[in-house]
Amino acid sequence: MTSTAQASTTGARAAHPEHLSHVIFIAAAAAMGGFLFGYDSAVINGAVEAIRDRYDVGSTALAQVIAIALIGCAIGAATAGRIADRIGRIRCMQIAAALFTVSAVGSALPFALWDLAFWRVVGGFAIGMASVIGPAYIAEVAPAAYRGRLGSFQQAAIVVGIAVSQLVNWGILNAADGDQRGELLGLEAWQVMLGFMVVPAVLYGLLSFAIPESPRFLISVGKHERAREVLTEVEGDGADLDARVAEIESAMRREHKSSFKDLLGGSFLFKPIVWVGIGLSVFQQFVGINVAFYYSATLWQSVGVDPTESFFYSFTTSIINIVGTVIAMIFVDRVGRRPLALIGSVGMVLGLALEAWAFSYDLVDGRLPATQGWVALIAAHVFVLFFALSWGVVVWVMLGEMFPNRIRAAALGVAASAQWIANWAITASFPSLADWNLSATYVIYTVFAALSIPFVLKFVKETKGKSLEEMG
Repeated sequence: MTSTAQASTTGARAAHPEHLSHVIFIAAAAAMGGFLFGYDSAVINGAVEAIRDRYDVGSTALAQVIAIALIGCAIGAATAGRIADRIGRIRCMQIAAALFTVSAVGSALPFALWDLAFWRVVGGFAIGMASVIGPAYIAEVAPAAYRGRLGSFQQAAIVVGIAVSQLVNWGILNAADGDQRGELLGLEAWQVMLGFMVVPAVLYGLLSFAIPESPRFLISVGKHERAREVLTEVEGDGADLDARVAEIESAMRREHKSSFKDLLGGSFLFKPIVWVGIGLSVFQQFVGINVAFYYSATLWQSVGVDPTESFFYSFTTSIINIVGTVIAMIFVDRVGRRPLALIGSVGMVLGLALEAWAFSYDLVDGRLPATQGWVALIAAHVFVLFFALSWGVVVWVMLGEMFPNRIRAAALGVAASAQWIANWAITASFPSLADWNLSATYVIYTVFAALSIPFVLKFVKETKGKSLEEMG
């Protein structure tokens, strides 16, 4: 390695303490897109039964309305990379914030079921864009030594968004005397829940004006001086700016604007590294994690839990989710991505298997037997804890850093799209599967959690501590 390369790598791996708080603010602001995703995921949980009642729809139609936002997410994720390469990461965030704001207003004031579905697609498109831009932007701005922890802000924002949303839902539900269709502010309570999404959407938009553009994008459009300023902001005054700019330019010269065609190769359509990214995304969703957030209140009510208590259990699950995410943020740069993923997979298998066992028992007077009820409740929290301290964080971190520079934007878009499609498949199928056999449904999720173990062992490589220019 040349002295220039050594200097650049050193600069990429360290940030001076006086700059670290600013870097944390930048990463947190960019991760607000994750907060919107988490908020949207959980806010609909508080409206499911009200939508079913107001529009008199069955489980299949209801599931499509709940899940259709994820189709928008997939489209937004697939196109975000291209948009960001053309107009910049920050402008992309601002477009997402504007679309989500409009979606929140439309969702709160629907005049028909299809109208509600349309606004959910618009909001989904915005979330899909943010889901790609957040991790990519953080990976491009963060020094390598802190990139894992800063990249985990995306998942931290998601889980905080879930918890805040459920807390707001609980407050609105209580204000409406426990009735999701109770009148509040001239609307039904569930409409107020959806309308409140305007607040985080506007905050995301405002924060996007307070953070700098990615130095990699700035260099790509010839704004070298501004790129140097941003690198100084995030890597400190002692960073060798000439070496860092040269390193980024050298990496960019070796690449071209990534496109879908660049991902093709080999006997199985995509390059192997792209399939690994898709696999990580699919396994993250096929363990059924979003069932815990889209349908948790409905799930607990279906086994005899009082509606108010079901909202409380949903909120405690969110707290566990936050605890697990904090654990992951502490250890992701210490023990690495692969070990956390493997630990999480084992824990998820245990939690899901216990849930499957508990739900296999017949209801007595509309409730699970006491022992099985407590096992189901504890196992659900165990599952969420192990997901949060592993796959919830690791996948977002790795998708932001695992791909070579020349295909990163396009590959991240495909992997994120796969994640949204998998999320849609689980979300849309759960009500029908639960009506068929709730225990068997959790057996399916258990199998996918178990299969994730050999997948990680065989295909996933460690990325801890490597600069983006070292990938591939």
